[in-house]
Amino acid sequence: MAAATTKLLLSDLASTVESVTSNYIRPISDRPNLTEVQISDGSIPLIDLQVLDGPRRLDLIKQIGQACHHDGFFQVKNHGIPETIINNTLSIAGAFFKLPESERLKSYSDDPSKSKRLSTSFNVNTKKVSNWRDYLRLHCYPLQDCMHEWPSNPPSFEVVAEYCTSVRGLVLKLLEAISESMGLQRDYIDKALGKHGQQMALNYCPPCPQPDLTYGLPGHTDPNLITVLLQDDVMKQKQTLCP
Repeated sequence: MAAATTKLLLSDLASTVESVTSNYIRPISDRPNLTEVQISDGSIPLIDLQVLDGPRRLDLIKQIGQACHHDGFFQVKNHGIPETIINNTLSIAGAFFKLPESERLKSYSDDPSKSKRLSTSFNVNTKKVSNWRDYLRLHCYPLQDCMHEWPSNPPSFEVVAEYCTSVRGLVLKLLEAISESMGLQRDYIDKALGKHGQQMALNYCPPCPQPDLTYGLPGHTDPNLITVLLQDDVMKQKQTLCP
């Protein structure tokens, strides 16, 4: 058991333990408590972006504004990102986290300032409790300045660039709508940002033997302008746009 805790990545530790090790156990006050979970009467707003370029554009702008003001987040459909690009990205992400430990560790770093970084928590050197997840963070804008730092394995990892480009287009369209919802010009937020940045985080949460003791990712606020979340059963892929 002692040797297993020296693993740098959770995915290499999780398969060797039958209980959550101490460095992943959250304080009692900060643990999942399903007995206190309340079922909401509402639902997450669902925005149909197909309407955005039609005669009901102003109605949709109002919906987006209400969702931002009252909820702070919303779902989108008919967003224009091809299903093949989404599936390819999820497939590549899954393949990366299944690589041998020695191959994945080529991307490992405990330095939060690194533009390419595989780790478990934002800063493993200062955090007393780690998150029950591994994540790969990559800078992805401008692509031509970033891709040379991306993992070379799986060999087809570069197809993720198509997803990054598509998400960026989606985000810029959403920012236009959000600007309009506040009574501003479409390009107001875009111009106010100045130089853009874009990051991607691939999150992988392996099965947890004691899920009542820890979180894959606890409550937090992303330190950026807008986040696009793509989720499946065990992985979450986040794209963030930063000023």
